[in-house]
Amino acid sequence: MMVTARHDAPAGSAGSAGSGETGGIESLYPFLYPGGAAADDVDAVLAEVRRSTVAKALEIIELRAAVRARDAGRLASCAQDMAVRFAAGGRLFAFGNGGSATDAAQIATLFLSPGGDDRPLPAFGLAGDSAVVTALCNDIGPEVVFARQIAAFGRGGDIAVGLSTSGNSENLLRAFGEASRRGLLTIGIAGYQGGKMAELGYLDYLFVVPSASVHRIQEAQTTIYHVLWELTLAALAPGTGDGAGGG
Repeated sequence: MMVTARHDAPAGSAGSAGSGETGGIESLYPFLYPGGAAADDVDAVLAEVRRSTVAKALEIIELRAAVRARDAGRLASCAQDMAVRFAAGGRLFAFGNGGSATDAAQIATLFLSPGGDDRPLPAFGLAGDSAVVTALCNDIGPEVVFARQIAAFGRGGDIAVGLSTSGNSENLLRAFGEASRRGLLTIGIAGYQGGKMAELGYLDYLFVVPSASVHRIQEAQTTIYHVLWELTLAALAPGTGDGAGGG
């Protein structure tokens, strides 16, 4: 089931980020503009803001429930495989473009420096080193910006996690190909129907958020990687009896 976006414009439309068209902003928040829900009536605007906020919250709850119903078992299996890799000395490499680069950085931080008493695990964000990223983009091209880093740093037993709302990013597809050739565990997190990532025969795991709203996709993707982190730590805990945990 694909959850249809009711409030956010799909990527590439006039309402997508960076379009620079006033109409795009109006499509996201029509009640703030003339002709909307009584734009000059503050109470009416606040009521519409509340309605819109509740509707979006219900939308993401529905999406998370859909992902859980479809992928709960696969999320547990993926986390178990990640735990086995970490227990054997493996490292995690996360990558993505734009907002997904921010999510990739958050994944690396989550595993590497979780805070509190949680166990830190080796993890790296491949979009964060501006010198490496700009050198590869300038000297070769953006399509290799992650694959070249996987080739340089990755080794069999590591983990590659790539995020894309569309699932079509060429530099992610190439990175997954390189990671697969080198024996890394490959994990894709996408939106819509998975895009070209769903066509890759060598992805070990692909988790798709079935929505056409970039905003809701990214919110649900955040939940997915937090669940993977929590389940991985649980699998690594002493006394789990699954071969990954210590003790």
